[in-house]
Amino acid sequence: MKFKKIHIILLFVVLGGALAVVVWLTAAVKPIQPGRVTATVAEVPAPAVQATAEVEQLTQWYEAVGTLRPRTESTISAQVTAQVVSVEVNSGDRVQAGDLLVKLDDRQFASRLDQARRGLDSAVAGRQQAAQAVEGAKAAFARASSEYNRVQGYYEKEAATLQQLEQAESAYRQAEAELQRVRDALEGARAGVQRAEEVVREATIALGYSRIVAPSAGEVIRRSSDPGDMAMPGKPLVVLRTSGKLRIEAFVREGLIGSVQLGAVLPATFGTREERLEAVVEEIVPYADPRTRTFLVKATVPGVEGLYPGMYGKLLIPVAERPAVVIPAAAVRRVGQLETVRVREDSGWRILYVKTGRRMGDLVEVLAGLSGNETVGWED
Repeated sequence: MKFKKIHIILLFVVLGGALAVVVWLTAAVKPIQPGRVTATVAEVPAPAVQATAEVEQLTQWYEAVGTLRPRTESTISAQVTAQVVSVEVNSGDRVQAGDLLVKLDDRQFASRLDQARRGLDSAVAGRQQAAQAVEGAKAAFARASSEYNRVQGYYEKEAATLQQLEQAESAYRQAEAELQRVRDALEGARAGVQRAEEVVREATIALGYSRIVAPSAGEVIRRSSDPGDMAMPGKPLVVLRTSGKLRIEAFVREGLIGSVQLGAVLPATFGTREERLEAVVEEIVPYADPRTRTFLVKATVPGVEGLYPGMYGKLLIPVAERPAVVIPAAAVRRVGQLETVRVREDSGWRILYVKTGRRMGDLVEVLAGLSGNETVGWED
């Protein structure tokens, strides 16, 4: 029993000694603070280029994530159902208004147009026959009318019998009825010609639908069909960007939507480009997505080289302003994970550790290590 107590005591002694060593090491090793520790350099030579660390008011931005899209685009689809014979364009091609984009199988439509034209020829022939019948009926009616008037005059002079008058009147009535019948037939034939002409026009339009052309000048941004595919109304075949302008469609949280106004000019960045472009707010959708609590904002950006629809972008919305120390980015030297600058002091030039933040063109923000108005230098 005594032996067990001795082991327990020894265990506590060992643990106590280890804890004392850890406390001593923690107190002895201190973290390097930016700007507090200079590099172990005996002498730092004077740099060739010098500048002053300035204190500026920087704007804090909220980055509304969005997607770059064409400001105007046209989705081209077929007006009829047919098989795709050829696609004349590829993504990235420039087209002019009227250029052929897609050709469909037109054999069925050509056959319908041929049938419609034959029907029109038949209708025109029928109208001509009806017109000739009207002319004949007019002549017959004129003769019957003349005969009826002549017999009626004889009858009044008692030079013709009642039977002759009745026969002449009957012939007159029949000729009159026949004239009206052929006139109605002529109107029907004319209506038949109009219907046949309409069928020809519809067949001609349907045949024209087999050649899908560009409605206006633009650039092909997506080709969605290949020869052998079945084209049908509503199915996209080609998507065109019909203007050179692009716009970013970004989602802004509801707490900041009041800071965005129509016509406002806001900076925007895209992809890995550091350059900021000016985006003009042209539309704010007055409806918040209930899942994300964000509003859709659309802002037009200029079309520049290297920007393409579908790219990732961020619309920057000002939130607040804060003071910050900025120096030329060339003054910062990086060694591994460390960042240093050469700073002039009363005793000469020294190397200080700093921590940098956002890059702004040729300048960089210093988060720690400098307080402003220091003279920094670097080699040209």
